[in-house]
Amino acid sequence: MNIFSSLPPQGTPDGARSYRFHYFSELYKKPVCTGKIHNRIGRISDLVFRLSDPYPEAVGIFLNHGWGQPTEFVPWEKVLRIEDDAVFVAKPETEDGNYPPFVDQPGWILLDRHLMGRTILDMDGRRIEVVNDIHLLESQNRMLVVHVDISLKGFLRKLRVPGARIGEGNLIPWRYVQPLSVEDAAKTDTVSLSVTRNQLHDLPSEDIADALEELRGDQQKAFFSALDSEKAAEALVQAEPRAQRQLISTLHMERARRILSEMSVAQLADLFLVLPHDRTRKLLDLLPKPMAKRVSAIISERESIARDLVSHNHIAVGRETTVGEMLGRLRTGGYEHDSISYVYVVTGENVVIGVVDVRELLLAADTAVLGDIMTTPVVSAEEDDLREDLVDLFSKYHFRMIPVTDDQDHLLGIIHYNDIMKTTKKTG
Repeated sequence: MNIFSSLPPQGTPDGARSYRFHYFSELYKKPVCTGKIHNRIGRISDLVFRLSDPYPEAVGIFLNHGWGQPTEFVPWEKVLRIEDDAVFVAKPETEDGNYPPFVDQPGWILLDRHLMGRTILDMDGRRIEVVNDIHLLESQNRMLVVHVDISLKGFLRKLRVPGARIGEGNLIPWRYVQPLSVEDAAKTDTVSLSVTRNQLHDLPSEDIADALEELRGDQQKAFFSALDSEKAAEALVQAEPRAQRQLISTLHMERARRILSEMSVAQLADLFLVLPHDRTRKLLDLLPKPMAKRVSAIISERESIARDLVSHNHIAVGRETTVGEMLGRLRTGGYEHDSISYVYVVTGENVVIGVVDVRELLLAADTAVLGDIMTTPVVSAEEDDLREDLVDLFSKYHFRMIPVTDDQDHLLGIIHYNDIMKTTKKTG
């Protein structure tokens, strides 16, 4: 949540005893009916508001029937009630049974045409977010614009994604949105905010990262350049890999040096792992040598694949081996203690077909064969899995070791939990 949504909304109109909140996306395209639900005269094409202080106030409903048919304008005083399935209005008092055509007036705005999807700029003309929805207050037969919603939730609500109606998004109070006229909206696709660029630094880094991910090219570069080195580093850490690559590619070396100096060794390693190798080499040269060496070590460690990390200290036997035979081997076979956790059951071609926990051997009859008590299929790592893939496997299954196989399930070796997870905790 950003600083805007933490600001309290202004009070409801004087004398208000009850109220309801709506989102424009939920009213858009809602049926408009006279009397009963089957008396439908159209669907909401837009809502018309008059700019006023402190809130824009609804003046009517715009119905556009398309196909060359005349529009209709339903004055807001004709709105009787808003329900989940329709908006109910009074019957028009005209001979043809229609409301008059919409005629634009000075100081009016249409929410869909002039606000929805508009780019939001701060007072310095730098893009921050996009209006994804509009928060409305219904009270005493009046409808007011109280916030604009810039959140992903607002965007999903606009697309009518299930569950998007639950909870609020990121709401900017209307008093921070500069007045906009129909004439102004016709000339530009932006909406201004009465906040300064300096207030960007009060936004959480997660929100700044989200904004950067939505921008492209010069707009993204300009927004990122407005951040000081510390805030830029925080946002860079939070951004998704695609945005990280875009942002890094636009930096001059000195600016990059300042931003990288604000990041930890682990954060630098995470960043460099998503960058092209040639770019990573150039950025490593900007770091102090001891730090560059530590980052390089972490990168090398994390880029290792399972095939390079296997240990051959494991136990593998055929499926006809009995429990008694296996226990005898364990007692006299000279196995290293850290390999005595699982017995892997393999075919004559060394294909893994099952696994037996050593603790199960102690409970089974000596005459039982491993092929009858083994667990199958076996959770295994592929030989080209990266370290992060191995971390995910150990985190999910909590095994003490995991076998590594090739694409034909031949057993190549095993990887111990401690060899992966302890190193990960150190470098993370």
